[in-house]
This record gives sequence, structure tokens and C-alpha cells, in this order.
Amino acid sequence: MSNKDEPKLPKLPRKSNKQKERAEEILQELYVHYPNPHCELNHRNPFELLIATILSAQCTDVRVNKTTPALFETYPTPELMKDAPLEELEELVRSTGFYRNKAKSLKETSQILVDEFDGEVPQNMKDLLKLRGAARKTANVVLGNAFNINVGVVVDTHVKRISNRFGLTKEKKNTNKIEKDLMALFPRENWTDLSHLMIHHGRNACKARISEAPDHPLCKKYGVNCECRKMRTEEH
Repeated sequence: MSNKDEPKLPKLPRKSNKQKERAEEILQELYVHYPNPHCELNHRNPFELLIATILSAQCTDVRVNKTTPALFETYPTPELMKDAPLEELEELVRSTGFYRNKAKSLKETSQILVDEFDGEVPQNMKDLLKLRGAARKTANVVLGNAFNINVGVVVDTHVKRISNRFGLTKEKKNTNKIEKDLMALFPRENWTDLSHLMIHHGRNACKARISEAPDHPLCKKYGVNCECRKMRTEEH
């Protein structure tokens, strides 16, 4: 079985040329403001990225990066991690939150990697979704950053917020629908970068709390649903 045999992309919503042109403008300006989009989870190989991404659920990348060095020093491969005492794994990942569930996910995922994939991280969405703790978001992170395979857009809380504030989607909650809107608007080769760019903008500028969001030129230009922009307009 070839790991690179990807399923066809899902049916995407239709977008006008005008919408796509606007999206391209936003993309290029994001590149200007954040010229080095990259994954902020430290990793040296696909296995480490997979594990770090599982640990990042409901946890910051900064905290994960403080946790993984000791974890990978002790259990650097799925062959070793699958046999790790559960209590020891729990202690190693305790600081990331939900550590009992995460420790189980690490053991079970490592077991599946060894049993079904010869200890290698699969390079397709279908097989990645077989792993415990690896939902579509995790699979997109691994495929895009470890293998440079663009099959979707990572939609986290920052991407969801920026997509709405910039008028790139009308969907407020359903991440699958938001992802499809973004996939329909932006070129496939930019999908992985797009997530990083939006995450950088969300962390550094267009923050969830309006009081903490600086008056950023991107928000001024494209923030059609940007509450911080509306508030500042009303104040003046």
C-alpha cells in the first residue's frame, strides 16, 4: 500500500473570482507581515511532530515544547513508547493537561504505528485518522509540516477567529465548514502556510480579547467583521 495515495478532496463550496482575488491579497499581505511561517511545535521527525500535536490539544505550543524534550529523550521511537509504563508517561506529560487521556493516546498510537505501519508515521489522511488522539486537525498538521502534503487547512481557534473577522467564512463554529471555505478560496500549495500565517496573526495582533488587540493595518484593511476595528471606529 502506498502511503502517498491520497483520497480526492471533498466537494468544496463555489467561490467567485472576486472572493478568490481578495483572499490572495490577504495571503500576500500576511506573508509580508509574517515572512517566515512555520510550525512552532519543536520536532526532529514525523513521529515527534505527531506526538507533539496530540499533546497540543487544549495546551499551548510553548508548554508542549517544554514537555517534549524529556519525553523524547526517554521514549524517542514508537517501539519504545508503546511499552512505556502508563504511569510514567502520565507524569512526563502531566503539565500539558488532560494527561491521563493523552498518555493513553501516546501508548495506543505508538502501538498502532508499530503493528500496522512498521513504526512509520503514515502519509495519508485515512491512516492517520486511525490513530488515537489524531483527528483531522492533527492529521493536517502532520501531513503539511512533516511531509509537505496539503490535503486541508488546519483550523484552530486563531484560524477560526481570523477567518470570521476577515470575512473569509460565515461559519462561526463548524471547523469542517470553515476549512472547506478556506480550501475553496486559497491555492492548495499555500494551505499549510495559510494556517501558520493566521495563527501568527491571531497570536500577535488580532487577539480574542478586543482590549489586547493592537490596531493592526491588516485588520484595518480586511477586518469586515473585526470587532476591535468596529469598537475603535465607534470611539472616534
